[in-house]
Amino acid sequence: MIGIAQIILLSLLAAFTVVCGQNWWQTANQPVFVGMMAGIIMGDPVTGLFIGGSMQLTVLGIGTFGGSSHIDANSGAIIATAFSVALDMEPTQALAAIAVPVAAILTTVDVLGRFCNTFFQHRIDTMIENDDYKGIERNYLYGIVPWALSRALPVGLALGFGQGVVNQLMALLNGPLAWLGTGLTVAGAVLPAVGFAILLRYLPVRENWHYLILGFVVTILFNYLFNNVKAIGGAVATPVDGFTGNFIGLPMLGIALVGVFVAVSHYKSNAVKAASPDPLASEDDEDEL
Repeated sequence: MIGIAQIILLSLLAAFTVVCGQNWWQTANQPVFVGMMAGIIMGDPVTGLFIGGSMQLTVLGIGTFGGSSHIDANSGAIIATAFSVALDMEPTQALAAIAVPVAAILTTVDVLGRFCNTFFQHRIDTMIENDDYKGIERNYLYGIVPWALSRALPVGLALGFGQGVVNQLMALLNGPLAWLGTGLTVAGAVLPAVGFAILLRYLPVRENWHYLILGFVVTILFNYLFNNVKAIGGAVATPVDGFTGNFIGLPMLGIALVGVFVAVSHYKSNAVKAASPDPLASEDDEDEL
């Protein structure tokens, strides 16, 4: 069960993150950070970091411009982390069954928070005409209230009154609708790939495909390295007979693809230099004229 103190702290966390998002310092307004903090509050930072990181990757390619609303990935990560830890729910299942739907539903709350904030904006317009600078400062700060409540209230209500609903949902997903629960678990594992796909849709991949190859290869090589370092640590901690870890072999395909990246980068760099006019040559031509 989720305690009252935890509900209050998680609600304050939701309020804090949305306020951070309205300022130039937005480090705390990221699902990976929010999920980790929610996990710490719930006593399981690993689960919180997994859910928050997965939500971060899921919304990686989603961007908004101006005053447009977007899905509330932070609140979704908070609620999913809390229920996953408190009710012993699979993190991937909580991600697909709770985090993503909650994030989508709370888009309407984001619109409501923006609408309520216009009250203070109109007051500021009047105070500008009256040169009431102190009043402008106060109402500017008052605008934090609807923003904070737009996240704190839904999160607090969901955590306080939604545990019974989530328990029933888990009973269905692990019982009569086990096929759906399995599907949601698989979907939760696939969601980060969807975020990458959306991001690649908007990036100039055709012009910079060699960077994509380099990132893929570097990731594989580091994964290879860290897995072997982990194996070394296990061998040192618990010596076993017949330990046969391979620590020097690197895949030749990876080395070749890194070479392709360097070659393409060098070729494109030279092509850009050849296409650009020489400013010194143009100045010499002007002197001759």
